Amino acid sequence: MPNTANRSRCLMVSMLLAAVPCAQGAGADPGDYQRAAAAVAKREASGPRPGRARNVILFIGDGMGISTVTAARILEGQRRGVSGEQNHLSFEDFSWSALVRTYSADQQVSDSAPTATAMMTGSHANDGALSVSPETPENTADAGVVARHALPTLLEQAEERGLSTGIVSTARITHATPASAYAHTPNRDWEAAVQAPGATLPDIAAQLIARQKAGDGIEVVLGGGREFFAAANAADPEYPQRMGRRRDGRDLVQEWTSAQPQSAYVWKRDDLLKVDAKRTRRLLGLFEPSHMRYEADRAQDVAGEPSLAEMTTKAIELLRGNRKGYFLMVEGGRIDHAHHAGNAYRALTDTIAFSDAVREAVKAADRDTLILVTADHSHVLTISGYPERGNPILGLVKSPGATAPALAADRKPYTTLSYANGPGFALINGQVDGTPRPIAPGRDQDLSTVDTTDPGFHQQSLVGMGAETHGGEDVALFATGPGAELARGVIDQNEIYHIMRRALRW
Repeated sequence: MPNTANRSRCLMVSMLLAAVPCAQGAGADPGDYQRAAAAVAKREASGPRPGRARNVILFIGDGMGISTVTAARILEGQRRGVSGEQNHLSFEDFSWSALVRTYSADQQVSDSAPTATAMMTGSHANDGALSVSPETPENTADAGVVARHALPTLLEQAEERGLSTGIVSTARITHATPASAYAHTPNRDWEAAVQAPGATLPDIAAQLIARQKAGDGIEVVLGGGREFFAAANAADPEYPQRMGRRRDGRDLVQEWTSAQPQSAYVWKRDDLLKVDAKRTRRLLGLFEPSHMRYEADRAQDVAGEPSLAEMTTKAIELLRGNRKGYFLMVEGGRIDHAHHAGNAYRALTDTIAFSDAVREAVKAADRDTLILVTADHSHVLTISGYPERGNPILGLVKSPGATAPALAADRKPYTTLSYANGPGFALINGQVDGTPRPIAPGRDQDLSTVDTTDPGFHQQSLVGMGAETHGGEDVALFATGPGAELARGVIDQNEIYHIMRRALRW
């Protein structure tokens, strides 16, 4: 049994972190925050006056760099039988766009924790840290220290102003990007436990639940990560052989549903679609023990998983009843994971599903809604060669007028898509997550007889690594709705936070 005194102390600290004041955390660079705010104010003064938004939806395609957008655009068009090169993903039709620099406080090429933090707080953070200042002691598990360094997030500020709030992701809801909206921790990996002696800092899942107890709470949370909310002796409802990850014995799902009136929990697609927005004020949906399935594999789920579009639409349905407005973060979280595996097929298919979710959000949202679509960082996916128009984007390069694939200097054919680094070639049937595979960089494999459009095909890589890495180039920002006019030029990532604030007239 967990120690009652320790649990009470952790709950008090959790509530402290759940009510972080709207001020810069200790050690935060005020110049960093103010420079971003001033840059947005300058654009506002030099262009058309932006309209006022009542609602904001921030879409984040995790790892959706510009090469990913381009390749997904082509693939989506080719699947529909139209010109892939001339095709548009849903958000590419938005009127305003910008390029976004994605560095963090301590790295040229960043990870999802500080990049999401920049968008949610207006300040840059260190690698691996969520919504805390760069001066936060590394891996400190002292809740008081973390509270002093905590950076207030846009979601927290929206809650304080009486707006409804929501988070949707195909990743674990405790994963870096969604967690940046509500959690404060120097270590993004502390999802179900803080691995440090004498820790007083609550883990990420516990911080989410503390928010429900400390105030009005987040209205909608939909994604993966059931095992981080269940005790270690609790069997998963969908996969009884899998147990929870919590060693403190807590049932966080039960704590969620009992924290606020009219709270509901679902873990299957059919139950999500049946949720009555008129009778439900708060909804928690956890559809997998860990991350949700890739879109390419979603239909294989026995219990049934909702699509990102379905989760987004349901979230808007629940949030839009608040006259004061709402803030919603939506993450296409598995684009990133497929890239890390070197599997362009699944990365692009998830990008297309992400585009579908944006399209449905545009249909469902009211006109006074600012919709922003961006990525937290890029990946080292490249589009190369001189393939003819209409050549399958997942296929071998074939030059205009040629009857056979083009050959590289080693006299072997090569694909249009490849990775600068990563595990390299593999052909894996079925689900690719956790599949053991050797690192096979370079050009040893002759692709002449390989179906490179197969879902299990993993592109060749130049530099061998256990996992492909992020890319450091700028990503795109697309915007529509009131305040979208501020999304133009080349901007720092933390300016996205200030764009949202200016649009809301905060």
